[in-house]
Amino acid sequence: MNTVKKIVKHFGAAVSGTEEDYTSGSIRKAIFMLSVPMVLEMMMESIFFLVDAYFVSSLGPRAIATVGLTESVLTLVYAIAIGLSMGVTAIVARRTGEKDRDGAAKTAVQSIILGIALAMMISVVGILFPKEILALMGGEPELIAEGYQYTQILLGGNVTIMLLFIINAIFRGAGDASVAMKVLIISNILNIILDPIFIFGLGPIPAFGVKGAAIATTIGRGSAVIIQLLILFYGWSKIKVGIKDSIIRLGIMMNLIRVSLGGIFQFIIGTSSWVFLMRIMAEFGSEVLAGYTIAIRVLMFTLMPSWGMSNAAATLVGQNLGANRPLRAERSVWKTGKYNAIFMVIVSLGYLFFAEYILKIFSEDPQVIKYGALSLRVIAAGYVFYAYGMVVIQAFNGAGDTRTPTIINFFCFWLFQLPFAYVAALYFNWGVLGVLLAITLAEALIAVIGVFLFKRGAWKTVKV
Repeated sequence: MNTVKKIVKHFGAAVSGTEEDYTSGSIRKAIFMLSVPMVLEMMMESIFFLVDAYFVSSLGPRAIATVGLTESVLTLVYAIAIGLSMGVTAIVARRTGEKDRDGAAKTAVQSIILGIALAMMISVVGILFPKEILALMGGEPELIAEGYQYTQILLGGNVTIMLLFIINAIFRGAGDASVAMKVLIISNILNIILDPIFIFGLGPIPAFGVKGAAIATTIGRGSAVIIQLLILFYGWSKIKVGIKDSIIRLGIMMNLIRVSLGGIFQFIIGTSSWVFLMRIMAEFGSEVLAGYTIAIRVLMFTLMPSWGMSNAAATLVGQNLGANRPLRAERSVWKTGKYNAIFMVIVSLGYLFFAEYILKIFSEDPQVIKYGALSLRVIAAGYVFYAYGMVVIQAFNGAGDTRTPTIINFFCFWLFQLPFAYVAALYFNWGVLGVLLAITLAEALIAVIGVFLFKRGAWKTVKV
C-alpha cells in the first residue's frame, strides 16, 4: 500500500511539474519523474495520427492511403524537426546541468529562429507541388485528385510541426517535460473537436473530406505553438527567454547546427527509408497500403511511450554529463532500457492476440484488416529490440554524440533494410511480408550494434 501511495504521489508531482534535480538522488525516481510527462507527451503526439485515421477511414481506402503517403513524406519534416530537437535537448540539458540558465535561454531562441527558416523552405515546395509529390510516391490518379489538398495544407503549414517539436525539446532539456505534455493535451482536444467538423461539415462549415483533417490538425498544432511561445516568453516554466535573447547569435547557432546535423541526417536516413518502404507497399494496391498505414499509426501510438522513456534517458545523460557525473548517466540508461523492454513485451503480446480486433476499429474492408493485422504482428515481434535500441540511440543523442547513431542508421537502414525489402518483396515475391521482415530485422540490428558501441563509453567524452 505504501508503494502504491508513493507511485501516486510521484505521478502527481511528475504531471504537475514539480522542481527536481536529476543529477542527484534516486535514479529510479528521476526516470519516473521524467518519463511520465514524456510518455504522456509522446502519446498525445501520436493521438493526432490515430484521430485522423479514425475519422478519415470512413471516407474509404483511397483517403486512408492519401494520409499514409502524405505522412511518409512528412516524415522528412519530422526528421529535420526531431534531428534539430536532439541538438536542442542535448545543449539545453548540458547548460541546465551546468546551472547556466542564460546559455540555455539563448540556445532556445536560436533553435526557434532556425526552425522557422527551415520550415519556410519546405512550405514553398509543399504548396507548389503537392500533386507531383503524391505521384512520385506512387499514388494513383484518382487518389491524387481526391487528396492532394491534404498534402498541400500539411506541408504548407509544416512550421507548426517544426516548432512544436523544437520548443518541446527546449522544455525537455530543461527538465520541464510536464509543460510539453500539457500543451499537447490542449492541442489534441482541439484536433478531436475540429476533425469531424471539418471532415464531415457542421452548420456553415462545409464538408472538406480528407482535406478537413489537415485543416483541423494544423489549427490544433498551431494553437499549441502559440501557447508554447507564451510560456517561454512569460517564464511560466523552468526556462524563460526575453527580448534580449531574440537576436541572431552566430556562435550559438553554429554550435546548435553542428550538434544537430548528426541528428538531422540520422533521422533523414531513417525516415527516407520509410518513404521508400511506403513506395514499395504502393505496388500492392490501395487496400494493402491502407492496412499498412493504419497499422503504422497504431504502432506509433505504442512506440511513442517508448520514445518518451528514451527521451527521459537523453535528458538524464545530458544533465548528468553537465554535472560531471558520467557513471550516473550510464546507470540511468541501463535502468531506462530495462523498464522500456518490460513495457514493449507486454504491448507486443497484445498485438499478437488482438491484431484483427484492433484493425476492425478503423476499417471493415477484409483486405485492409488482413494486411494491417499482418503488419502489426510482424513489426511488433521485434519490440523488445526496439526498447533497448531506442534508449541507447537517444542516450548517444543526449550526450551530444549524434554522429554514432547516424552511422548506425546509415548501415542498418540504407545498406541492409532497403535492399532486403526490395529483393524480398519484389524479386523473391514475398510481397508485403518481405517489407515487414526488413523493418523488424533492421531495428533488431540497430539495437545490437547500439548496445555494443554504448558499452565502449566514448560518448562520455563528447563536448557540446
